[in-house]
Amino acid sequence: MSHASRHCVLIGAPVDSGQRRPGCLMGPAAYRVAGIAAMLQSLGHGVSDQGDFAPAPVQPVPQCPNPAVHSLGETLGWTQALAEAGQNAITEGGLPIFLGGDHSLSLGSLAGMAAHAAKAGRPLFVLWLDAHSDFHTPETTESGNLHGTPIAYATGRPFAPFPPFPAPVAANDICLFGLRSVDPAEHAALLAHDIALHDMRTIDEHGVSAPLRAFLDRVAAAGGLLHVSLDVDFLDPAIAPAVGTTVPGGATFREAHLVMEMLHDSGLVTSIDLVELNPFLDERGRTAHLMVDLLASLMGRKVFDRPTRSYRGQG
Repeated sequence: MSHASRHCVLIGAPVDSGQRRPGCLMGPAAYRVAGIAAMLQSLGHGVSDQGDFAPAPVQPVPQCPNPAVHSLGETLGWTQALAEAGQNAITEGGLPIFLGGDHSLSLGSLAGMAAHAAKAGRPLFVLWLDAHSDFHTPETTESGNLHGTPIAYATGRPFAPFPPFPAPVAANDICLFGLRSVDPAEHAALLAHDIALHDMRTIDEHGVSAPLRAFLDRVAAAGGLLHVSLDVDFLDPAIAPAVGTTVPGGATFREAHLVMEMLHDSGLVTSIDLVELNPFLDERGRTAHLMVDLLASLMGRKVFDRPTRSYRGQG
């Protein structure tokens, strides 16, 4: 993403199949009501809202070796539809912004971006802003919730019955940022992969800027494309309550905006996920508005770029 204006392609992904708490399917509508298109236009960007997509039909639905996995056919259909939508958008020069929807939508958004990067002969890097590592596979997940699997899929781990990932992302080209809830099976698997892991202790000790800048420097040096996936639970639930997977101790308002401002300054972002917003759990649209404000910072608005009220003395 350059500092110049971009053509933003809004891809509605009302995905609710990757977890069991209904509500994420209302996310795209909530972002629209919160003014996402008007905000982008106010910053000088073009906007094309492609509306809400639907999962591609999958027949017959393949069998999963893990009986806990649910909604497999629907999630496979979403993966196919969103991979195609994202790849079409970026191939035509747009900046795909996936409006979710639970995090299983990233099975598709990542597949589409990886396929595009491979065709362009450039590496794909992934910044995963999330309380969770999402490194389960369909075989290892105990909950059966496929929103906890996209990073495993992207790295090329065994992922039956999904189709092979089009161009696996190198483990050291992935940065998990804001971790604070990782299952034992995921932890063991992560230790066998060279993924950059920055939990909230790292952020508490070193701040946001140092580890993020080091990762962005690597993206720039490699001439990479950068996919950013922002999960509502990256944020502290005190400021962003509208998520079904709240974990205390998340990013503060200023930490989150600093991440977004640094991403804008880098000029590297080529695709974006906004995921896990459950408006049913929100407080008068508070979380939806915050997510739109964070996207505004990523797209060039500074938090304090607002008119300052002028006061004159009297007498």
